[in-house]
Parts: sequence; structure tokens; C-alpha cells
Amino acid sequence: MKHQIDLENIRLYAYHGCLNEEALVGSNYRVDITLETDFTLAAQHDDLTQTIDYCIVFEIVKAEMAIRAKLLENVAQRISLKLREKFHHIHFLRVKITKLNPPMNGNVQGVSVIIES
Repeated sequence: MKHQIDLENIRLYAYHGCLNEEALVGSNYRVDITLETDFTLAAQHDDLTQTIDYCIVFEIVKAEMAIRAKLLENVAQRISLKLREKFHHIHFLRVKITKLNPPMNGNVQGVSVIIES
């Protein structure tokens, strides 16, 4: 049986990017997390300790997004590593970070990086 937990459309303001202006002004970001695990025992016993606490997932995402990086790839990798460190029973993990309205010479809704492991 496949069990999945999704945290969708986490909205955060952060200061990532290669341009100096991005470090000063910041930008809006969207983060989506997909976790596959076995939460059979949690479902049977109504026990949060037998699954992945999505409040902790959110706090990890929020903390890592607050650490400035030039590349979203760096932030996504840090989030992925922290989640796997905290929750050893993750079977599959997908981290997607989207920079909304990136500073480009054109009309682009967002630019995303995705790590799956």
C-alpha cells in the first residue's frame, strides 16, 4: 500500500538569488513537499508518533528558506537532507521550490527546482 503526505503551496518570503538586489528586496516563494512513508500504524492507532508530523516538516522548510542562498538548488538540497535526517522512514521525497515572478527580462510566472530522492 502506498501512503503519501503532501504539503502544498507553502508560501514564504525569502532573499535567495545571485543578484545583489535579491538579497535586499527578496521575493515570494512557493514550496511543495511530497513524502511517501508507511503510516499504517498511525492510521490504526490514531498516533501522530507513527507518522510524519507535517508541522515539523513546515518548520524545517521555513527555517531552511530563511537561510540566504544564491541558488534554489542549494536550498532544496538542504531541505531534502534535513527532512531525511529527521524522518528516517521516508521512502520517497520530492521537494519543489518555485520563485514567483523572478527578476528576468520577460513575463515569467515562476521558476522551479525539484529534487526527488
